[in-house]
Amino acid sequence: MNKEFFEAVKALEKEKGIPAEYLYEKIQAAILVAVKKDYGGKDVISCEIDPEHDEMHVYLHKTVVEEVADPDCEISLSDAAKYKEDAALGDEICISLEAKDFGRIAAQTAKHVIRQGIRDAERGQILMEFRSKQQELVTARVQRIDPVTGNVTLEIGKAEAILPKGEQVPSEEFTEGELIKVFIVDVRDTEKGPKAMISRTHPGLVKRLFETEVPEIYDGTVTIESVSREAGARTKIAVRSQEENVDPVGACIGPRGARVNKIVDVLGGEKIDIVVYSETPEEFIAAALAPARVLKVEITDTQAKACQVTVPDNQLSLAIGNKGQNARLAARLTGWKIDIKPESGFYEG
Repeated sequence: MNKEFFEAVKALEKEKGIPAEYLYEKIQAAILVAVKKDYGGKDVISCEIDPEHDEMHVYLHKTVVEEVADPDCEISLSDAAKYKEDAALGDEICISLEAKDFGRIAAQTAKHVIRQGIRDAERGQILMEFRSKQQELVTARVQRIDPVTGNVTLEIGKAEAILPKGEQVPSEEFTEGELIKVFIVDVRDTEKGPKAMISRTHPGLVKRLFETEVPEIYDGTVTIESVSREAGARTKIAVRSQEENVDPVGACIGPRGARVNKIVDVLGGEKIDIVVYSETPEEFIAAALAPARVLKVEITDTQAKACQVTVPDNQLSLAIGNKGQNARLAARLTGWKIDIKPESGFYEG
């Protein structure tokens, strides 16, 4: 093994952060396995790597016997004397293998181990990078768009991740090189390497956007209690203040709507309803049905979390929403089954 090999390992340690000792250990183990194959897999080989002097030695160990039955691990007294003058029966003779006996194997093994070491180290770094961003909002660059599946390949730091079509906002279009915000839902270590599950439709994305844009949420003065979302159409978010003199809804809207408008722009015009959270179910359910005005909330089954809501006749379609969207989002936001009825008791057509 020449000096270049040791220099390559040291350079790798510096660039990739892979400890040289780790690589030497792996190379040593792999060479032992490879060279042993020439000796029927018998445990007769040892390997020593000395990075201090840029040297590597491979030894064959044989026992001195009167009559050789297995030449792989036994040696006659006369042959043993060539390596050790005072050799005696039963001694173990250590024979240094010449580079031509193991050089090609060692070089191939070293290359393979170094490649694997780089892969393992990079995989570990990617996994750590993804895990540090789990449940976080990240900025990613669009690399490729699959014209068949619609899946988008994104560059996140030094890693790549796939944004599936099902996790994209309907009607959203991307262009290569564009920077977009995505939410890292989960990170898994698979056989093919670390995999980040990313989304543009997850409610967590809206939550993190509010944390970014609203200082009162970031510092904990205002807390987000729940979020329900139908990506691309509407989101409802329930907030409450930890301080009496801070209006949680006002803080989220910002001066002249600046804060919420910035979030709406990032989400491509998605409507956002911000409501005040209450521990009193009746109050929370009434607030969740905004922008509709609620006259009465009656809890019908506490255990099943079911209630009946009465609204003015002219507010019924607003309370239910287009294709039931407003009522559906309010139910998800509060965790209650909501039955909406008009004040007159008569439903239109």
